[in-house]
Amino acid sequence: MKKPLFTLLLAIMALIAPKAAAAADDAQREFPMFWTWLDYRPGMDFESVCKTMQEIGMDGIMLNAPTPDDYREAIPVAHKYGIEVYAWLWTMNLEHGRDSIVANHPDWLSVNRNGASLADTMAYVPHYKFMCPALPEVREYIKNKVRAYCEVEGLNGIAIDYNRFVDVVLPTTLWPKYGIVQDREYAEWDYGYHPEMLRLFKEQYGYDPREQADPSLDENWRQFRCDQISEVANEIADVVHSYGKVMAASPFPTPKMASRMVRQDWSKWNLDIVFPMVYHTFYTGDVSFISDCTIENVRDKNPATTLYCGMMCGDGPDLIPGMEAALNSGAQGVALFTVNSIRKPETKAEFRRFTDAARARRAAQGGVLKTDIPAAADMDPFSHTGVMNLVQNKMKNIIGNPDATLDLGEYSLADTYDATRHYRVTDRNSGRTFNVTFYLYGDVLSGWDVTEAN
Repeated sequence: MKKPLFTLLLAIMALIAPKAAAAADDAQREFPMFWTWLDYRPGMDFESVCKTMQEIGMDGIMLNAPTPDDYREAIPVAHKYGIEVYAWLWTMNLEHGRDSIVANHPDWLSVNRNGASLADTMAYVPHYKFMCPALPEVREYIKNKVRAYCEVEGLNGIAIDYNRFVDVVLPTTLWPKYGIVQDREYAEWDYGYHPEMLRLFKEQYGYDPREQADPSLDENWRQFRCDQISEVANEIADVVHSYGKVMAASPFPTPKMASRMVRQDWSKWNLDIVFPMVYHTFYTGDVSFISDCTIENVRDKNPATTLYCGMMCGDGPDLIPGMEAALNSGAQGVALFTVNSIRKPETKAEFRRFTDAARARRAAQGGVLKTDIPAAADMDPFSHTGVMNLVQNKMKNIIGNPDATLDLGEYSLADTYDATRHYRVTDRNSGRTFNVTFYLYGDVLSGWDVTEAN
C-alpha cells in the first residue's frame, strides 16, 4: 500500500518541480532599473529618445502606441540600445477607439452616485470615459485588446494604467484647476453605481448601498468596487502570463490611498512589477511624500511583486533627492514621467552618475537593493519639516511678504472628519490667523492647504 502512494508523490513532485524552478528563475530575474513612460506616434524620432536613454542609464520603457504594429516598428530600435519595451495600455478608461465604443456601447460606461453616466456626462476632462468592470463584455473587450499586444514578438511585457474608477478625490494641488474642494467624498465624483454593479453587490450583501445615509462610509461597498477592479487586473495578468510576458501596472501612490481615491487596491493584483505613481508635486510638494509612500508600499504590496517608484521628472532640484528617497525607502528602481523632460546636459550627466552608482550598489547587494526602513510612514504632519516650511511660505504669501518673519502660536485642532484635519494658528507678528488643513489618505500625509481665517 505504501509503494503506490510513494510513486504518486514522486509523480506530483515531478509536476511541481519545473513550476517551482520557473518561479525561482522569475524571482531571481533582474528587471530594468530605470524606466520612463512615453507616448509613441508613427514618424517620431524614437531612435534619438532611445539614444538619450542609453546615455543617461535608462533601460526600460513603457510605451503607449496606437496599434500593435507601431510596437513592431519601435521594438527593434529600443532593443538596439539595450532597452526593454512594455506596452503601456489603458484598461478601464478608454483610449484609442474611444469615440466608437462610447457611440456603440454607451451601456458599458460607468455611473456615479447621482445616476449620471459617463456616456453623456463629463468627469473633470473629456477623455475620462471609464467602463464598468462588472460587465463580462467589458472584461472580454479589455482582454482581447491585451491579447493583440501580447502577440507582438519582442514585446517584453504589459504595463496597465487607468485600471480603476474615476477619481473620487483628486490630489490636492489639482483642486484649484477644477475649482473644487474634495475634503470628503462627494456624489458627483463617486463612481461605480452602474446597475449591474449594484445588482451584484445586492446579491452578495442583501442591500443597495444607496440606502445608506452616506454610501462613502460603507466599507463593504468600497471594497466590493476595489475587488471588481482587482478581478479585471488578475484576468489581464492571466492573459499576459499565458504569453510568457511580464505583467506590470502603474497605479495610484499606495494601495490604501488608491482604494480610497480611485477604488484600486493593487496589493491584491498578480503583478510581477508595480510602478506606483508617487507624484509628490501633485500631493504635498515635498520629497518626504516619496519616502512615506514607498515605506507603505514595501509593507502592503503583493510579496511576489517587485516594487518601483514612479516620479514626475525634469531639470528641477528634486530629481536626484527624489530618486534617493525612493531607493532608500525600499524601491528597487524608478520610473520617470518622462525622459523628454530631462533636457539640461548637466542634469543628464548627474542622472548618469546616479544610475551608475545605484546599479553598483544593487550588484554589491546581490541583485536586490537592501535598506533598513520603518514599519510604517510617519503620519504626524508637524514632523514633516519640508511640508511645514511650505505651509509657512504660503502664510507669508498670504500676508504679502515672502520675507516676513513668523511668530506662530500653537496649532489648535478645530475639526476632523474622514481623512481631513483642520487646525487654526495665529501669527503673533502680523496678527493674522490661518486655517491649516492636512489630508491623510491611506496612512500617509497626502496633502495640505492654508487659507486665512475669517
